[in-house]
Amino acid sequence: MSPDGSITRRLLRRAGSVAAALGLILTALVGESAAAAPPVTLYASPSGTGSACSASAPCSLSGAQEAVRSHLAGGSADVTVLLADGAYRLSRTWSLTPADSGTPGHPVVWKAAPGARPVISGASRVTGWTQRGSSGVWSAPVPAGSDSRQLYIDGRKVPVAQSTPATLGFRGSWTGTSTGYTISGDPAAMAWFGSLSAAQVAGVEFAYPGGNGPWTESRCRVASFSASAGTLRMTQPCWTNVTARASYAQASGGLPSMSPNTMPARVENAQALIGSGQWFLDGAGGTLYYKPSAGQQMSALDVELPRLETLVQGAGTLAAPIHDITFSGLQFSYATWNAPSTSVGFSDVQSNLRMTGANNQGMCGFSNPAGSCPWGSLTQPLANVSFTASKNITLTGNRFSGLGGAGLGVMYGATNTLIQGNEFTDIASTALLLGCTYDPLPTNPSDAAGIKRNCTPNGASETAVIGTNEILTGTTVADNVIHHIGTDYSSASGITLLFSRNTTITRNNLYDLPYTGITAGVIQGHVNQATTPQNTTNINSSNTISNNILHDYLSVRSDGGAVYVEGHQAEYVYQSDGTTIDPVRTLAKGLQVTGNVAYNGPTTNFTYYNDAGSEWINWQGNVAFRAGDKAHGGCSPTGHFWITGNYFSAGIQSYPCAQPVDTHASGNTTIPSAPRPSDIPSALLRGAGTGSGSFTPNLSVPAKIFYVSPTAGATEVLVAGEGFGPATRVYIGTTQVANVTRLSSGFMVVPVPAGTSAGQISLTPQVPGSIRLNDDDGAITYSGYSYAGGRSYGDHQNDVHYATSDGATASLTFTGTRVTVYGEQNTDQGNIGISIDGGPQQVVSTLPTDGVRHANVAVYTSGLLSSGRHTIVVTKLSGQYSTLDGFLV
Repeated sequence: MSPDGSITRRLLRRAGSVAAALGLILTALVGESAAAAPPVTLYASPSGTGSACSASAPCSLSGAQEAVRSHLAGGSADVTVLLADGAYRLSRTWSLTPADSGTPGHPVVWKAAPGARPVISGASRVTGWTQRGSSGVWSAPVPAGSDSRQLYIDGRKVPVAQSTPATLGFRGSWTGTSTGYTISGDPAAMAWFGSLSAAQVAGVEFAYPGGNGPWTESRCRVASFSASAGTLRMTQPCWTNVTARASYAQASGGLPSMSPNTMPARVENAQALIGSGQWFLDGAGGTLYYKPSAGQQMSALDVELPRLETLVQGAGTLAAPIHDITFSGLQFSYATWNAPSTSVGFSDVQSNLRMTGANNQGMCGFSNPAGSCPWGSLTQPLANVSFTASKNITLTGNRFSGLGGAGLGVMYGATNTLIQGNEFTDIASTALLLGCTYDPLPTNPSDAAGIKRNCTPNGASETAVIGTNEILTGTTVADNVIHHIGTDYSSASGITLLFSRNTTITRNNLYDLPYTGITAGVIQGHVNQATTPQNTTNINSSNTISNNILHDYLSVRSDGGAVYVEGHQAEYVYQSDGTTIDPVRTLAKGLQVTGNVAYNGPTTNFTYYNDAGSEWINWQGNVAFRAGDKAHGGCSPTGHFWITGNYFSAGIQSYPCAQPVDTHASGNTTIPSAPRPSDIPSALLRGAGTGSGSFTPNLSVPAKIFYVSPTAGATEVLVAGEGFGPATRVYIGTTQVANVTRLSSGFMVVPVPAGTSAGQISLTPQVPGSIRLNDDDGAITYSGYSYAGGRSYGDHQNDVHYATSDGATASLTFTGTRVTVYGEQNTDQGNIGISIDGGPQQVVSTLPTDGVRHANVAVYTSGLLSSGRHTIVVTKLSGQYSTLDGFLV
């Protein structure tokens, strides 16, 4: 409403003066003008130019950003940028500053246009391929100086050139030293390194899975080779940080050194190693090499070589934060992270935190000499998308994929960040990195310099005094799907939470993970336990991990859990005497781990893991089955745990290293390791996972079954998996099942007739007349194969048979007209031979064309056979493993 004369007269009478009345009117006019400012919609396109930013003349991404700033400066309250379909190839990091900020309730919105999936890309498409002789290797020109640890083909990461020492014929008679190896006793290794130039030697990288503990995978590069001395010199400080870490006092958890005599498990990044489906980048020579897998045609491949390390960086300062910006429906892809290629390497400590300085980095006064402070101030992986000193940032319905570092990082005073309904997949490190290792106590003045140096890119321009304003506060991570992460750095957790207050991680689905699902407080408690509970403290308070579905984790590393916790987790609340902790109110400010469902983690130490120095945790109403030896426990925790109302198939309160101060367990229910629908309250299953609250995710993943409860004597079964929606159909053989009860995105209850087997239950109709035989079926005869159950890779009925020796066989005699062999495709597989009825052996490759693991896949299908009885024999011919997951007859 615009003021008229009568309004003015009333204001004059109330104010008692003309000046006062005019002031009120002017204020009202300004306020109403801002509120009435029409919303602005701008348009961007990958091919956009100019400054109109209209639907008919869209801008580039950078042009749209300039237009947004112009509208904000002109007083526009609501600005939305619609991004058309296609790849927005960034020439530099998309940097957002306070000048790009909206206002409370009126964020600047960057979103996909209807039906579009815009890709924010840090890569260049590589073209101009030519074949190099008869080697099967192709090459293409790239800009000189190109540097990347990743390459993506048709949207998937492919492995760099690599092999194993055994495949290369190395004898293994290497002697470790303080500087590297003496390899003079290994003629094959001497010859191989001798065939490389000095520059080629300096590119070779060694991988050490489990080298610094079974939860780690360190990597170091070779610095040089001396033929006369028969030595390999490794890069420093990586080698020292891997093999000669400092010790520290009052340890409740170890940070072990690797023996310098340890042989690498893999040798990587040399052109001489390139194999099928692998690549090598000669940055100095400006050439990319790739050897296509069988069936690939170079002319048909989309080859993307990352150029950027940081795709998006939203960074303000504590004095002037970036704020009120929303990203919706975008895809962030094709960035790398090159620090592990340098002399610091990847000296893994835990959850992708690593040493890059001295060998006592982060050990503070607990090592002699003292290390850097504060305790646990290790180096974090680079986040390819990051927000620091921010407020009211929303990311919803986006896809983070094809990233060489961590997917998304939020830290340094970030407040009220909402991360909801996104998908994180094909990420080299952790999906989500929340917090900074340098700020357990930002109110400590001596830590301010380290915080500015390590937790924000704008530390040099920060004018505010570091204090409680720097605490990560009010982050919500909800309804996201996180899977297939840690593809390069296998100690990655799905979500890594460091120091924060009022963080809520809820209703997420996490699966296909190499290590822990969700970790809170990495390393922080390694000098705390019941006898020394206050060696380190932090600002953690009122954080929640609730109603998540976590399954098929710890598929590569070990000594982790579905939820892993260390260190202090509560802000203490004292009784009236000022010295006695109030347990009820302190627990309320502790870590709440409630309503989570975990399964298929067979190598788990403790499903819900309160490890070194952990304290004040409420473990309530959680579920765990097929999830390891113990459902709950840990090594050298401090205590103050409440374990109530849980449904666990394994034991609780296992503390093999040292007992906690106190625990309180009650009302817990033991369930079978293979539970049926009646064993777990349906309310718990309905309340877990994406979409189980009021939010409906726009993104979905392909539906897949990971667990079926026993069918013997059952009228209904519990089916667990991913992507279950209202339209998901279930089949028994070829017949669609009626009256399926969908509990959530991860659980269904399926009626079954008598005689149904688990293998007959699927999400697509099976071939009429077909029978799926699991690998443990008694009709299959093995020679040289071993059984492996619970591998967490998605195997049929969660098990396989495998062989490591060439010549091992699996045979099946069947009656039918066609047969399919199911197995695994992975880079450690090779060729298998297939013969039917004693006929010629057909060689089949089980190497993946995309360089990633595929479980329960058809690796061979016969042609039409005559009706009657036949025998098929599968023989391992090459590779480290051959895997059989059964037959379809």
